[in-house]
Amino acid sequence: MRFSIITPSFRSGAWLPLCLASVADQAVDHEHIVQDAGSDDGTLDWLPQDRRVQLFVEKDQGMYDAINRGLRRARGEYLAYLNCDEQYLPGALAAVGEFLDRHPETDVLLADAIIVNPAGQYLCHRQALIPHRAHTWVSGNLSLLTCATFFRRRLLERDLFFNPAYRDLGDAEWVLRLLAAKVRFACLPVVTTAFTDTGENMNLKPNAQRERAQLLASAPAWARWLRPLIIWHHRLRRLGAGHYFVRPFSYALYTRESPEQRVVFHVNRPTAVHRRHEAAGR
Repeated sequence: MRFSIITPSFRSGAWLPLCLASVADQAVDHEHIVQDAGSDDGTLDWLPQDRRVQLFVEKDQGMYDAINRGLRRARGEYLAYLNCDEQYLPGALAAVGEFLDRHPETDVLLADAIIVNPAGQYLCHRQALIPHRAHTWVSGNLSLLTCATFFRRRLLERDLFFNPAYRDLGDAEWVLRLLAAKVRFACLPVVTTAFTDTGENMNLKPNAQRERAQLLASAPAWARWLRPLIIWHHRLRRLGAGHYFVRPFSYALYTRESPEQRVVFHVNRPTAVHRRHEAAGR
């Protein structure tokens, strides 16, 4: 098995069919494991019959516990997790697999992503940047999106699973442990994934803000004192990487109006600025 994709699921029946379709048409050897915590929104009326996935329905301690359960069941060499409101773009896994095959030294591969609104219309780009520990501590925002993050099985052999004590910010805590473990990162300047800003995303809710404050409090004093400089340094790194100069492009997604066939969107004015729920072109 080449790829294992894990999707934690709970009451996300409106988005999950689009996520599943975007993995199923990748045309690479893969398995898609869905860890459902016992959805009562109708998801389990149809999901057990979907032969594209391996479904496990069991109570868990939250999203990161569900992801860990899926990772422990995974058979693939290359691993990733994709939430119900996220999708892979056409050819995403093929591009990732080609890069990792050519670069066996890479432990974690960070690709680019776009953020879209509930209709699938473009909001902004999120290009990957190798994370710095100080920025991860103090910024409240990762320099990557986990929906466009891929890693090798050997991370699990080093027990680098997610911390289930976190409900919302486990990604950032995981990245801090990856940096401490000196894993080898690389960036792939290809847009592989779309993240849907539904307005209900977990990172917008009060608990995420509490965990963000908790992460900041765990930073050493020097990092908290230098927080403005650290954030500006990160922006300069993005500038140097060309993140603020994106050319017009097109992408194809499944939408709630078109769950069985991808819809092509054309973006004439790409941006790195998140303009929530405002389409930049179609």
